[in-house]
Amino acid sequence: MRKIYYLSTCDTCKRILKEWEPIPEDVTLQDIKKEALNEEDVTAMYALSGSYEALFNKRSQLYKQRNLKEQNLTETDIKDLLLEHYTFLKRPVLVLENRIFVGNSKATVANAKAALHE
Repeated sequence: MRKIYYLSTCDTCKRILKEWEPIPEDVTLQDIKKEALNEEDVTAMYALSGSYEALFNKRSQLYKQRNLKEQNLTETDIKDLLLEHYTFLKRPVLVLENRIFVGNSKATVANAKAALHE
């Protein structure tokens, strides 16, 4: 699987996608607001990342509004949140066969760009 999970309304995602251009034709783009994550997506990302927490966006507004920081979230809780609402996914996520790049740190974005154009 070669796929980018992103949010089209996110300025950071837009900037990163532009930085990654040209995106190879065999890479599928999935706007997670328009096409929600499903069990298969989340399970595949988990298999590569090793944890649901690695995929989880603790900066999201819902995370703050629900005061989730005060709760002791299990991996199952985090998986359920990822499936519940797109805002809980740390973005963007690039999946290239057996590798995954999660988030928008400079190093992650640079490594993902290099892998995308190998």
